[in-house]
Formats: sequence, C-alpha cells, structure tokens
Amino acid sequence: MAPNAAATTTPSEPEGVGGGGMSSEDTVATRPLLSSPPAASAAPVQESIEELDRRYAPYARRDAYGPMGLGPVSVVEAFRLAFAGLVLVPLRVAAGVLVLLLYYIVCRVCTLRVEEEREGGEGDGYARLQGWRRAVVVRCGRALARAMLFVFGFYWIREYDCRFPHAEDEHVDQSKEMERPGAIVSNHVSYVDILYHMSASFPSFVAKRSVARLPLVGLISKCLGCIFVQRESKTSDFKGVSGAVTERIQRSHQQINAPMMLLFPEGTTTSGDYLLPFKTGAFLAKAPVRPVILKYPYKRFNPAWESMSGARHVFLLLCQFVNYLEVIHLPVYYPSEQEKEDPKLYANNVRKLMAVEGNLILSDLGLADKRVYHAALNGNSLARALHQKDD
Repeated sequence: MAPNAAATTTPSEPEGVGGGGMSSEDTVATRPLLSSPPAASAAPVQESIEELDRRYAPYARRDAYGPMGLGPVSVVEAFRLAFAGLVLVPLRVAAGVLVLLLYYIVCRVCTLRVEEEREGGEGDGYARLQGWRRAVVVRCGRALARAMLFVFGFYWIREYDCRFPHAEDEHVDQSKEMERPGAIVSNHVSYVDILYHMSASFPSFVAKRSVARLPLVGLISKCLGCIFVQRESKTSDFKGVSGAVTERIQRSHQQINAPMMLLFPEGTTTSGDYLLPFKTGAFLAKAPVRPVILKYPYKRFNPAWESMSGARHVFLLLCQFVNYLEVIHLPVYYPSEQEKEDPKLYANNVRKLMAVEGNLILSDLGLADKRVYHAALNGNSLARALHQKDD
C-alpha cells in the first residue's frame, strides 16, 4: 500500500470484534477490539483483580511486579531490587540530575535577553528562537535526551523504517513527496516516549500548564515550544488550545525551520499492546502527519506508566539494568480530500494503519474508563469511581 493510497483506503481490521464476556486472559490478549463496559455492568458487585484486568486490559500490568507494582516478588527478584536500589539507582539518579542541569544551563544561556512569547494566552515559549540559539538548543537537546535514555538503561534502540509493499510501482504525486508533515503522531506508553522523540526529532508537544512552573523542566519545556493546557478546565480554554495546536501544525507544515508538533492522540497512556480511540486535535489542520509506533519489550518490568505512582515507577525503571525500546517509523500519511473535510475519518484511518503495522490491539476504552480502573485498584467505592468517570 502506498502512503497516499492509505489515505483513501482503510486498512483491514483484525477479525473478531469484541463483545460479551471472556473466560481467560488469553482470550483478551487476542481480541482485536475491546468494548467500553456497558452501563448495566455497573452493578455493585465486588470484582477481583483478575476480573478488573480483563475488563480494563489496555491499562493492566502483567509484569513481574503485578498491579500497581505492589505484587509479591520472588526472593531472587527482591535481592535484585535491593542491590539495584543501593548501587545502581543512586548512580543513575546522580547522572540524570547532571544531564538535566547541563541542559538547563544550555537553555538558560540561549534564552538570555530573549523575551518569551505569550500569544493567545497559551504561549509559544521560546519556540521561535532563531540562528545559533535555536541550533544549540536543538543539537544539545537531542544529544542530552539520548544521554538521559542511556542513564535510564535504554542502551540500544531498535528503529525500523516501514515501507509499504509495491509503493514504488504506484503513482505518487511528486508535490506530495516534497511536503513536510505538520505533526508526529505516536502511541503513548510512558514518559520515556518524550525522551525518545526529543532525541530523534526534538518536537514541540502539548503539556499540562503546571509543567511550565516546574524547576529546571519548566524552562526546558518552553525551549521545546510546548503548548500548555489545563486538562480539567471546563471553560472556553479548550477552543483556544485547539486553535493554538492547529496553528502550530500548519506553521510546521509550511515552514521548514518551525519545530514539528508531537501529539499523542490517545490522550493517555496504555500498557503498550493497545491503541485507544484517537482525538482529532492532530488532524484538524488538514496537514500530513508522520505516524510513529513505540514498543517496549520487557522481561520483568514493563516500562509502561500504568496504575502506579510516578516515584515508584521511576525507581523500578532505574532498577532494571537493561531496558528495551523498539520504534517503527511509518511513511508520511497524506490525507485525502475526504479526510481533510472529516477529521474523525482522518484520525480513525491513521489509527487503524498504526494498529495493523504495529500489531496493536484496538480498544474503545478511554481516559474515563482508566479512572474507574485506578479507583477500583485503590479500593475506592464504585459510586466514587463512577462519579470520576462522569467527570
């Protein structure tokens, strides 16, 4: 399938659309489409961890550390954690802080006497740095992001460039081949995703507004040109953010020196084997996108940031001597005229393509279902969990 042909042809979905109950975890793993739990299932019945994991499979951890990273571990694994906690973790924390401080100094020097841009209330930060300032920020950022991945145990990263079969035999509009994508769209598994994309292409991305106020990281995120949002805001802010994202994507598509936008259209993380429904924000600009698929093979600890605190996740990640990351780069996806007029169709077709090429399971669960799952794991009442889902 040629890249431009994919824009008008929906990739075939795996067979066996989900519905009904399942009797084993294996059945869940092979089911291509998980359905959001029906309202009738919200009966006040106490569910076991296994039942919750089957119901909310995209968010369930199935590594050696169990749900929330608090499951029982073997004596050998406990010894490994103790040794790593005493030796490996302190060394990696020190190295990570050094890398962070070094890049903060680079960003501070490159933004001296440069006024921060605050257009539209959300701000461009320092996305429009020019000349040597931009060159230093980008080159040092990519190198130090890769150094940080090394500190986290990602010594080798396997990258694959996917080329559709027989693409060279099909007519491709040469003008399209020269077009620059306006955004990178990626599945979302962990905060490590950000480090990889920084090391590979140094894009801008959407972040919580609170990130801009964090020590060290705040300035770095502004140099990346992040668009800061308030996720829980119920005001008209969303319209402004959506417009800012669309404008930034269009600018990146049209100007070769503009930073690329990175968007995670799922809106939240998964365990790494699933692909949630895509939001349309990345597709409203009608510009081509470059799909990227991240996969984290693991033996004991799954790097996916799911169902555990950030501090515990970082600790367990640093305790692994080696972590693995595989990246699949798909060709630039050029939308058809029909997709340009229908962002939902555009988003859905890109999602299906990524699921097929990345061997990911489609799920129609979302952030609200994730909150219910986490509330249940934490022992909150069902009524409270359902209230969180409605919010």
